[in-house]
Amino acid sequence: MEEKKKNKSENFFYIENFGCQMNLSDSEIVASILLKCGYQLSQKVENANLILFNSCSIRKKAEISLKKKIDELEYLRKKNGIFFGIIGCISKSNRELLDKKIDFFLNPNAYKKIPYIIRSLNQGELIKKNNILSQKETYEDILPFRFLNQEKIKTFLSITRGCNNMCTFCIVPFTRGREISRSPNSILHECHLLYKEGYKEITLLGQNVDSYKWIEPNSNHKKKIIDFSNLLRIIAENLPFMRIRFSTSNPHDMSEQVLKVIAQNKNICKHIHLPVQSGSNKILKLMNRKYTREEYLFLIEKIKSIIPECSISHDIMTGFCNENEKDHLDTIDLMNQVKYNYGYMFSYSPRPGTYAYRNLKNNVPDHIKKRRLEEIISLQRKHSLFRMKEYLGKLQEVLIERISKKSDQYWYGKNSQNLGVVFPKKNFKVGDIVHVKIKTVTSATLIGNIV
Repeated sequence: MEEKKKNKSENFFYIENFGCQMNLSDSEIVASILLKCGYQLSQKVENANLILFNSCSIRKKAEISLKKKIDELEYLRKKNGIFFGIIGCISKSNRELLDKKIDFFLNPNAYKKIPYIIRSLNQGELIKKNNILSQKETYEDILPFRFLNQEKIKTFLSITRGCNNMCTFCIVPFTRGREISRSPNSILHECHLLYKEGYKEITLLGQNVDSYKWIEPNSNHKKKIIDFSNLLRIIAENLPFMRIRFSTSNPHDMSEQVLKVIAQNKNICKHIHLPVQSGSNKILKLMNRKYTREEYLFLIEKIKSIIPECSISHDIMTGFCNENEKDHLDTIDLMNQVKYNYGYMFSYSPRPGTYAYRNLKNNVPDHIKKRRLEEIISLQRKHSLFRMKEYLGKLQEVLIERISKKSDQYWYGKNSQNLGVVFPKKNFKVGDIVHVKIKTVTSATLIGNIV
């Protein structure tokens, strides 16, 4: 590698995120590490001499955006003393493609190596660009620097890392490693710190939060096991004035006990994001989702029974390998049965390194994927409007997050069900919790007045 030198008095870093909430949480961990080793955060990429791209390989769109951004900023890397690094999830094929444009790669469980890598680069040393995933790292000893949440209203807190589910379309187990849970004491400690700093809402994060499991070390023969329902209860009871959310759940792992804890604690928000991916048993089996549509619908019934006011959102993927029209109609039928509040819908794109990429044929033509996706999105809009109308005339407790994007005369916030609420400004401020009576709705927004 060509030697690059940098003035030690000009240590500025810049991070740009491509992907999910876990990436945002990881960026805050990396920022904390960099701040401790003498770097300062730069709001402008042009002022930084360490530029990090927090990548995502779950969907093709994020990878395209990443490559485009690296090409746009390539002129900066040619300057002496400026380094480019990719952190986060990135597949082996994309590492190879971007190798000559990047100074280093860091896997999600190797962020503590960044000071060593920077020193090596400054000394002109060759470094290994690929790092082996740790099976132990949770970063529970690092307090994230929450530069992405300057208003101190809501934030994310990672409780698990990695995934064991091995869905055939998903790259996460290969880029983030197997599941590992943080200790409940470290989670509760960070929650208390966030509350003291003024945060009003925490979202507990994990590729699959419901698989959280902590086995108390150095126990006797009767080992103390804390699962996700235990953890939720502990946090809710210790922080009764803090709103608590969580994401993401796998239907295969969600327990009835978790639902009961949500129902019993007012400060746990009444919303569950429950990805289904497909309404076809054939496709679910090909995806290795480990549940059937019947089991999924039974879980939906259980949620509605235990938490009647709960909103439910989804992920749906259309056009997966071997999906035919009957499979598509099975998904449409499931949507009609559930009538989700909202969802995230996308068409399948093969991810290099996954089982599906290696062993299944991406044999649904793009024009059919596009048509099926349009049908799913159109149906979801109808269902979203249907669900929104259920709130007409009702009083909603809303956390004010910001000024409405459409009018500076209105506030925007979220209710317990994670639905957007817009209402005229009064003598309140960001971070206040107010009660709003809903007067009208759109498919995406509840509109009302403070009472």
